[in-house]
Amino acid sequence: MKSENMNCDELHLEKNEDFLLLRKGDLTLTADWTEDLPRLKQSNLEHEILIKAVRIKGHAAPLKVLDATAGFGEDSLILAAAGFSVTACERNETIAALLKDAHERALKDERLKGVAERINIVSGDSRELMKPEKGFDVIYLDPMFPERKKSGLIKKKFQLLQLLESPCDDEEEMFMAARAASPKKIVVKRPAKGPYLAGMTPSHSVSGKVIRYDCYIL
Repeated sequence: MKSENMNCDELHLEKNEDFLLLRKGDLTLTADWTEDLPRLKQSNLEHEILIKAVRIKGHAAPLKVLDATAGFGEDSLILAAAGFSVTACERNETIAALLKDAHERALKDERLKGVAERINIVSGDSRELMKPEKGFDVIYLDPMFPERKKSGLIKKKFQLLQLLESPCDDEEEMFMAARAASPKKIVVKRPAKGPYLAGMTPSHSVSGKVIRYDCYIL
């Protein structure tokens, strides 16, 4: 939280009446799942390629998914809206605090409560959760942090988050830990024209214009 003696230009968390904020000077950022409400409509969920990538054909019960690099939880939210049981893990303490704040507010919002109840937030290294006994059906990895997009909001988000966490530099280690957890599937988010993670060829891929999801069936 903000210290009384802290220079306003230093990166810090502060709490207002409604949100937990990340601030650096005039730049502020919060995790707000209400911005994703349009994506949660059933008609829109049907077009989400992430959901298509994570689904397992013939699996009747709700899938248990580990979002191992959760960030602000947008992907976890989409997966939970599709009916999956999601554990969202974020290792950066500041980002995890903002993620938890978004989740707590969602649990109090009737529009998001049902979806948020299917998400469990964990702060820490997701590799600690990658154990066979945890019983995850799917492990989802997004080592593309931070995403490079063109909107002003994303540019602001990039500026602040870049100060907290550099792009993932342990991709191969994360992938091998995921394999050791013995899920039914690993899904990896990549740029549409980017290389395979650690050079490992997937079983198949689900592609969009900008994003590709590489699926590894185990």
